[in-house]
Amino acid sequence: MAQKLWEKSVQVNKEIERFTVGRDREMDLYLAKHDVLGSMAHITMLQSIGLLTEDELKQLLTELRKIHAQVEQGNFVIEEGVEDVHSQVELMLTRSLGDVGKKIHSGRSRNDQVLLDLKLFTRAQLKEVAELTEQLFYVLINQSEKFKNILMPGYTHLQIAMPSSFGLWFGAYAESLVDDMMFLQAAFKMCNRNPLGSAAGYGSSFPLNRSLTTGLLGFDSMNYNVVYAQMGRGKVERNVAFALASIAGTLSKLAFDACLFNSQNFGFVKLPDECTTGSSIMPHKKNPDVFELTRAKCNKIQSLPQQIMMIANNLPSGYFRDLQIIKEVFLPAFDELKDCLRMTTYIMNEIKVNEHILDDDRYLLIFSVEEVNRLAREGMPFRDAYKKVGLDIEAGKFTHSKEVHHTHEGSIGNLCNDRINLLMQEVIEGFNFCSMAEAEKALLATGE
Repeated sequence: MAQKLWEKSVQVNKEIERFTVGRDREMDLYLAKHDVLGSMAHITMLQSIGLLTEDELKQLLTELRKIHAQVEQGNFVIEEGVEDVHSQVELMLTRSLGDVGKKIHSGRSRNDQVLLDLKLFTRAQLKEVAELTEQLFYVLINQSEKFKNILMPGYTHLQIAMPSSFGLWFGAYAESLVDDMMFLQAAFKMCNRNPLGSAAGYGSSFPLNRSLTTGLLGFDSMNYNVVYAQMGRGKVERNVAFALASIAGTLSKLAFDACLFNSQNFGFVKLPDECTTGSSIMPHKKNPDVFELTRAKCNKIQSLPQQIMMIANNLPSGYFRDLQIIKEVFLPAFDELKDCLRMTTYIMNEIKVNEHILDDDRYLLIFSVEEVNRLAREGMPFRDAYKKVGLDIEAGKFTHSKEVHHTHEGSIGNLCNDRINLLMQEVIEGFNFCSMAEAEKALLATGE
């Protein structure tokens, strides 16, 4: 059985080991690729300060590339009895290279190693989330333009209120995603700073070149203060979770709208048949299960920041094992949100819109404000106009054409989708994904 990195002469009680390792082996599979990349940068730096020879570096990089390929192919496993991904990678190197494999941990602690892995993993996941959010945004903007002249009722208190349009409805969720993306960008920038070299949280007596590893890994900058680098554990996850929760909140509300508007009592939209499910006893049913599950999953994601806060709250500076548990709720959340984004994008692209909702006179009263405003424009005091229309409604005498003429910015007749689109473009350009991807590509290509 493999020895723990920290184990000396006394072996730990097996039940204690089971409890403390927990789900780490399972969770660390998310981090395996990033652990390898971090090690490649670290040992390149070690060679530059004389702690590895050029030949040792070449041997280690060759083996690490092989391990990286195993991860990419889905063949990497953390063996039984091996504590975590860091131990597994070092074990594999030692099996292949002997004592050379034991040198990769110089100037490094598992504390800054896992911090680095989490940041590399998280920034890669944020890139994927941003790309999927952008795809949904463009579907919503295109649908907003396509159906901008189709009116629908707007609601307050779930009662018909004023005229709205599908242009407004689709466009509102598009603009919501712009704000969500701003949040995501802020989270990315906080994440994209290098903690490597902080070791256990107090630096190292080795003359580490932290600027070199920062550049090799394509970070924007480093977490300079080594104590703060460790204090960032939990904080980064919490801030990222808030950004994920912001997107999830938009998706959850959209999903609820779609379920409501798809119901026979509304009949505003029709979801694609292939995206609905049936009933075991009611042959007519076409249930919006995808959006119901999206709503539930996204509501769960919105609780993620609170879960992380409850784990990390009230911890003083320095590392504590409590932080391990954050991985269990944080790492899987990305796949869940990405899945919801893909489903929502597909359905919103295929959704059918009822273009004749307002043919039904049950919605006639949504034009009451239009009539009040018409009378006010013609010179009647607003309060008198309001009273007249109200009395006409009570007497059953209210009539109005089913047309609107809104011209101000952001209204039915002036959606400002071009400006919303420009806002999204500005946010997307503010991410710095290129340097990240180029750095990782260069690391893997070194020596080839």
